[in-house]
Amino acid sequence: MPITSEMLLLALFLFALRVINSAVGTLRLILMARGLRVWTAILGFLEALIFAYVTASIVTDFSNFPNLIAYCGGFSVGIWVGMAIEARFVVNYVKVNVIASLNGHEIAAALREIGHGVTALQGTGGKGEVVMLNSVVKRRDVPGLLQSVYAINPDAFVTLEETRSVQHGWMRHSAPR
Repeated sequence: MPITSEMLLLALFLFALRVINSAVGTLRLILMARGLRVWTAILGFLEALIFAYVTASIVTDFSNFPNLIAYCGGFSVGIWVGMAIEARFVVNYVKVNVIASLNGHEIAAALREIGHGVTALQGTGGKGEVVMLNSVVKRRDVPGLLQSVYAINPDAFVTLEETRSVQHGWMRHSAPR
């Protein structure tokens, strides 16, 4: 079967709809996590409508290779677009726990120097005294924070925990570029 310009235009249209469908799905999940029920329902309706139309266009003719490629490619690109939307509009926080038997207070000072709030606690580990540092940072700031920690103490024990929300306390407003 020869591929016509009409077939390619339909495939391009289905590709665009599938990208939008995946991106809307990402936005729906973000709004659902924030408890915005009405917007979540509206986006869910839109997502289902687009999905139904695009899927119906594909399942009626599996031999139409351009449409099948457009469907799969649109889903993949839509995931990428959704991730870009999430990175742009969703602030994710991470709780960073650092346990250091050496230079713990120096690490705390360095982290404060670059603008992070840090709580330092004295403790006892398996091999003696340690300093435990706790900080909540934006996910995008984690690599720089870890670089600062390991520059001072490459053997520091670090754990990262997802944090749903942050209230009160002190947070850096923007990362230095």
